[in-house]
Amino acid sequence: MPKLVKLYITQVLIGFAIAAAFVGALMYFNVANLWHLVTHNEAGIIAVIILWFANGIVFSGVQFAITIMRMAGADDEDQGGKRDEIPMTALEPIPVKVAERR
Repeated sequence: MPKLVKLYITQVLIGFAIAAAFVGALMYFNVANLWHLVTHNEAGIIAVIILWFANGIVFSGVQFAITIMRMAGADDEDQGGKRDEIPMTALEPIPVKVAERR
């Protein structure tokens, strides 16, 4: 298996584990009375699964992005082009004739 695919799968698993902890914390601390809503409704377990899955997608993407960003090396080379100052004489106001409205 390629290293990048293995890295992606690892980060997705970590993201879904973080999402499980997050949803568990939401339920434990009864944020917005979610525990009551989930336990007193027939579709409550489906709502928890959807909440976990949606947060898992977000957290996996963030986890993978952070990992990829941290892989970048330091850019010690002087790149980026020439940095000349802009002459301020070119930014003087120019008078413009405006017709009078009546």
